Amino acid sequence: MKYRLKLIGLGLILVSLVFSCTKDFDEINTDPHGFTTASDGSLFNAIIESLVLTGNEQFYINNEILYKQTELAALTKEAWGNFTLGTEDMWSNYYRTLPNFRELGYRFDAMPQTGEVINMKAMLKVVLAYKTFKLTDIFGDMPFFDAGYGFQDLEYLRPKFDKQEAIYKYLLDELKWCDENINDTATVVEPFPTFSGFDRLFNGDMLMWQKFGNSLRLRYAMRMSEKEPQLAAEIIQEIIENERPLILGYDFITYVGESVCIWPSQMGFKNESLNWSFREHNNLRMGSNIWHRLSENDSTDGSGIFDPRAYIFFEPNNAGDWVAFPQIPDLNTPISGGIPYGSHRDQAGAFQIKGEGCIYSPFNYFIVRDEDFMPIPLYTGAETHFILAEAYLRGIGLPQDPDMAEIEYMNGITTSITWWKGVSDNSKLPVSGLLFIDMSPIPTNLNVVTVLNHFAFWLVETDEEKLEFVYTQRWLDAFRQPWEAYALARRTGKTPREGDLIHHYRMPYPPSEAEYNSANWAEAVSRQGGDAPEFKIWWIP
Repeated sequence: MKYRLKLIGLGLILVSLVFSCTKDFDEINTDPHGFTTASDGSLFNAIIESLVLTGNEQFYINNEILYKQTELAALTKEAWGNFTLGTEDMWSNYYRTLPNFRELGYRFDAMPQTGEVINMKAMLKVVLAYKTFKLTDIFGDMPFFDAGYGFQDLEYLRPKFDKQEAIYKYLLDELKWCDENINDTATVVEPFPTFSGFDRLFNGDMLMWQKFGNSLRLRYAMRMSEKEPQLAAEIIQEIIENERPLILGYDFITYVGESVCIWPSQMGFKNESLNWSFREHNNLRMGSNIWHRLSENDSTDGSGIFDPRAYIFFEPNNAGDWVAFPQIPDLNTPISGGIPYGSHRDQAGAFQIKGEGCIYSPFNYFIVRDEDFMPIPLYTGAETHFILAEAYLRGIGLPQDPDMAEIEYMNGITTSITWWKGVSDNSKLPVSGLLFIDMSPIPTNLNVVTVLNHFAFWLVETDEEKLEFVYTQRWLDAFRQPWEAYALARRTGKTPREGDLIHHYRMPYPPSEAEYNSANWAEAVSRQGGDAPEFKIWWIP
């Protein structure tokens, strides 16, 4: 089946607003249908900049909670109980940015509704959908429909919490509007050229915006498929049968390797909080769960490794051995330590110095230190193929078709390995310029075939076993999107796991919301059964 290709652009550069004294020149030189100041582009810039993960989100939410809950890594010590620093950052990041969305929406509505203006509205809607889906999937019900308008009307300063179900359905409709209204030929007339100049992610490529919007529709339709099976099936069917453009890894047999990422070097910033969040946290190591999906045995020399991503995600300990921290440690488990994430490793002579206490395999240093060329993934082409593999296996919106499921599954694995290999090939350290390919070489005998020798459909008999393979590979591909792996684990209960099934379903609301929006917060908490991790959000079966 053929899909058209295109992705959306986002931009990232924080531009300050400059208020000029030359009022008369502004009036003379201004296009009446364009921007009167740089503020429109600056607002969009701030929106894109808000997609960058904050240090506290990475430290207190991803590293302390989500990697443990998803078992994509092992948390060797729970030393940081103040997760509210992370939830406050996530919450405030969203609600500080929301007025920018609302203001730009008003401005675009006031302009003549040309194809160019409609395209700008679509760009705005797609980014709003991404940010809102991410936040509601962490917390559940949240202020949305009345939120972000406090600058216009004081009655909206303490907005009500809306049900997650209503938010999901609204955003899915908005993304469908984007697909139906984006015009990739309407890009040459102002104000679009000025506005697209702030689109550092896709440089105004509207086909890419369309692809991103449709891919989000696919992701979140599948996510709600247990609670809204008919609507989810309709959305998936409409996208695939009408060959709507999607983010792809493979287009037929051609590798295209599309993704939606924040690439720091392309956007003019350094992702400095990345290394800080690992260096100061220092409690994450490779766990036995993910190790057993990358290696066929526990040989410390790495001879059992069959998946090249093992070398991209992790590295040997200070002694040069591959050792996993037990996912479920006991009182006799030796403690972990060392300095594997210290910035001293930027220099060639000190690269291998991880500290004698580093007895377990840490995250690969390039993943946690490269602040220029290591992307922040928002969506990968592999994810599209894994979603379609699940849809064909289960018959969600598409006829059950084991052959098509296998094709999509194999495309997903091939895309993930090829894409991550490309990321590592271009990775280098910010101070010394040391290259990943020189310091962490991947054995040439490891490739897609060696992975399929352990995870191919033909190795198992039942659809249930095949589905678990799909979830395993989608989980692995989301290694640097632990919030997505967290959603997959909560929805399916079938991602790789040691011990009990996941019972952590959401994050509690930040304390500031309970303090400043107490009545609406209390009503939302009561409606959802409580404000603790054991209470499920709407789409979890």
